[in-house]
Amino acid sequence: MARILITEDEDSLRIFVARALRLDGHETVEAADGAQGLETLAESRFDLLLSDIRMPVMDGIELAHRAAQAHPDLKILLMTGYAEQRERAEDLAEKIVDVVAKPFSLPDIRTAVARALAA
Repeated sequence: MARILITEDEDSLRIFVARALRLDGHETVEAADGAQGLETLAESRFDLLLSDIRMPVMDGIELAHRAAQAHPDLKILLMTGYAEQRERAEDLAEKIVDVVAKPFSLPDIRTAVARALAA
């Protein structure tokens, strides 16, 4: 299965997503913001970056840009509950697989991750 970095500042959502993905046999590593996520990406190899867009310190857009530059083969899937944030991700169209709208259900996020990994 895949090794996935989950970058999300909301603790309960980060834990929920990590548990959901571990049910599918994935290994998950968690980061609380984009800066921590970028540091974690530099330390190890991942198959997928699953990141919230709106976070303190470094948002998911900046993280996605930096991650794609440093790790061109990394698949990136973003999450957001804000329509305007989804529009901000459009300049990343060639670097990301998709943007998942919040709130989402357990099957929704598991399906989105499976599609991203298969892309």
